[in-house]
Amino acid sequence: MSYKLLPYRYNLALLTDLYELTMAQVYWSEGMADWEGAFHYFYRTAPRGGGYSIACGLELLVDYFSNLGFEPDDLDYLAGIPGADGKPIFSAAFLRSLETLKFDCDVDAVPEGSLIFPNEPIVRVTGPLLAAQIVETAVLNLCNYASATATQASRICWAAGDGPVYDFSPRRAPGVDGAFTTTRSAYIGGFRGTSNVWAARHLGIPGEDVKGTMAHSLIMSFDSEIAAFAAYARNLPNNCVFLVDTYGTIAGVRHAIEIGRQLRTDGHELLGIRLDSGDLAKLSWRARTMLDDAGFERAAIFASNDLNEFIIRSLRMQGAAVTLWGVGTNLIVPPLDGVYKLSAIRRPGGRWDPKIKLSDQPAKISIPGILQVRRYRGENKNVADVIFDEATGFAAEGGMISLHDETKHMKLPPAGTVPTDLLVPIIRRGAVVYERPTLGQIRDHCRTELSYLPDATRRFENPDEYRVGVEETLYRLRQTMIVDSRAGSDWGYQEI
Repeated sequence: MSYKLLPYRYNLALLTDLYELTMAQVYWSEGMADWEGAFHYFYRTAPRGGGYSIACGLELLVDYFSNLGFEPDDLDYLAGIPGADGKPIFSAAFLRSLETLKFDCDVDAVPEGSLIFPNEPIVRVTGPLLAAQIVETAVLNLCNYASATATQASRICWAAGDGPVYDFSPRRAPGVDGAFTTTRSAYIGGFRGTSNVWAARHLGIPGEDVKGTMAHSLIMSFDSEIAAFAAYARNLPNNCVFLVDTYGTIAGVRHAIEIGRQLRTDGHELLGIRLDSGDLAKLSWRARTMLDDAGFERAAIFASNDLNEFIIRSLRMQGAAVTLWGVGTNLIVPPLDGVYKLSAIRRPGGRWDPKIKLSDQPAKISIPGILQVRRYRGENKNVADVIFDEATGFAAEGGMISLHDETKHMKLPPAGTVPTDLLVPIIRRGAVVYERPTLGQIRDHCRTELSYLPDATRRFENPDEYRVGVEETLYRLRQTMIVDSRAGSDWGYQEI
């Protein structure tokens, strides 16, 4: 099956850090290429001080996996990368082996639009060690930024309440692919539509949700503001939202009303105005009064100007008469701090051997095993999540679950809750096995997921920490591995 989502390119084999390929050569040379590895993608800290994140980027990732393969010119390029002695770092035999490399791994993942919390596995890749290793960079690239953007979009939409929010980000997004990912992620996170025509076309966003007004340059190109409005109305009488702050907002509203009357005479309507500077609360009140007094009660007031969730919330608390919101610059946020870590390895014919990464920073100590997340939900709200090892399961359903801070315990499952395992099969031996959802279905899933999140966890400042625990057997295994690994090293004797 041909699986293509990305409209700009499909073969991204070299979308990788060099060390992924140097490690791959070691695995190949040492006869380990076909050992099985289990890698997990997860994050450590929710973006912007929030209490949750939204999983996003899976479709992009499946597109990448389904089209992964090295072209001859890719291998020619790799053959020319020199080491410190000027000789190639990659052997010719290793590069020949990449000619037939296929992504024959299994992938399990949390469906896009799902709520995710720190340290929970979001994507699990199991399969031949070499193939599972070299995809690390692409997994992080395609999921980290997408997830952070979808999360930010959800925060902005929550601040906006019932007011539709539109993506005005293409001019600020990081490159062509970044603009595509931003628009897609924002739509999943709850944005009504976008100004990005190219992304909307390829994503199938309905035409009625592709929005745009005008720039100051159009107005400045005419002898007067009203002349510019009149010209726009003559050419696009069914799309008139006038930008009113080029010279003076209140005068701009008057001019919009004047042209609106002409539009009505010709059988069209003034759709609205856009405020892009100044005190948006006060200006929106004044504009609303002027529009209503002139008989344009249905004309919308569109607000932009470097908006974010905090500004929008403040404007709504002030009672700003804004109908729609346009957000661009502050939709672009730093990526999620997602990582991709090996947690188990299996030699041919052997059993899974759990692996752990230690660190001087406790937050960076990984969780070993073939990990899964079980979510408990009751009374239409999420209660808690538990990370467990699929190889061992639960010590006893209803047992004590240790939380990550190692100071608390809770009894699970709580009475009246329904458990759901979050990671679902996506790819088996390189073949896509899940039913691909539409963008609208992913968006609806995200909206539903957010409805299960307690408001205390969703709030912007000092959110309540959602309870994520480690199953008792896995918790004890992790603690034992930490002690054993440090006992067999000089960790306790480092100079400070």
